[in-house]
Amino acid sequence: MARSSKGIFVLAVVLLVTSLTVGCGSVETPGTTLTTSGPTTTAGPPTTAAETSMNIAFFTFGKAIPAPLAAYGGAKRYAAQHNATVTLFDGQFSAPTQVAQLQDATTSGKYQVFIIQANDGTAVIPAVEAAIAKGIAVVAEFTPIGTRYDTGESQVEGMSYVGQNIAANGELLAQLGLEAAESAGIAKPVIAYLQGMPALPLDATRTKAAVAALEAGGATVISSYVGGYSRDTGRQAGQDLFSSHPDVNIIIGGTPAIEGLETIIPEALKGKVLLIGNGPSTQAVEAVQQGRWYATAYWPEDVLGEKAAEIGLGVARGTMKPTSMTDIQIAEMLGLSPKGTKDNLVGVTGAYTD
Repeated sequence: MARSSKGIFVLAVVLLVTSLTVGCGSVETPGTTLTTSGPTTTAGPPTTAAETSMNIAFFTFGKAIPAPLAAYGGAKRYAAQHNATVTLFDGQFSAPTQVAQLQDATTSGKYQVFIIQANDGTAVIPAVEAAIAKGIAVVAEFTPIGTRYDTGESQVEGMSYVGQNIAANGELLAQLGLEAAESAGIAKPVIAYLQGMPALPLDATRTKAAVAALEAGGATVISSYVGGYSRDTGRQAGQDLFSSHPDVNIIIGGTPAIEGLETIIPEALKGKVLLIGNGPSTQAVEAVQQGRWYATAYWPEDVLGEKAAEIGLGVARGTMKPTSMTDIQIAEMLGLSPKGTKDNLVGVTGAYTD
């Protein structure tokens, strides 16, 4: 997530994971490697004698998809320079699994910091409060922990938050969709918004916000198709969409879904349908740079992981107070725009590989 020759971050994350299962958690083996590249880091100076050794537990949604692991890579990068280790727990996209992992990790007494990508921001609240009560520094990363998905502030006393305002992300996607229509001179656009995982509260909030903003902007919105977060689900959604709505002008969805859908655009619609992704993957960034997509919503996910580790360790060591930062604030700090259009992504490399 950088401009390769212009001083802004360049990062490509490749994760080669072999894991063994311990209780409810998935823990890296000594042979696991994480390869990153980039001349710049926000990790700060190397560890000092004052930085006592600490252990971070990183609870991911599910390691079956690469996007959340970009933050894990950032957390590992920061920890390596600040006398800390990071252990990965695979939530397997299951709220009960993740709650059990949090409870077990709290009981174990092994960890001073939790970084949590919550599958269900409400379900984990009691486990988070229990961890904080035991003196563990907790940072919610990427998605909120709480009952609201329209804020970038922490919703649990004593917890930090580094991540998205989910509703704002939906509104950003809608803004990109309306700008795409304007750029193409489409006065009355028909815009398809592909849902991610409708069962997840955060996805329901994002969809609601995006659809409301698109309709307020005068678009006819199709939002009944589920694109999910894979190429296969994107292709299936595209086949259903194109057969029923050949008048569609613009399609918005998760980056893997748009990658899949792009491969089955009917010949009659090629060059006429504008595509917009949601995420900073290498494939999405390159598609925008090559002019195949109009835009992708962009945030420096690896740096969010760095910041989560920095704040968590700072709170655990008593040098910081719990705090909150949004993805947009961090992007702007690095001179990046959340509007990942061609002009804004000159020289930028994605955070991970879909």
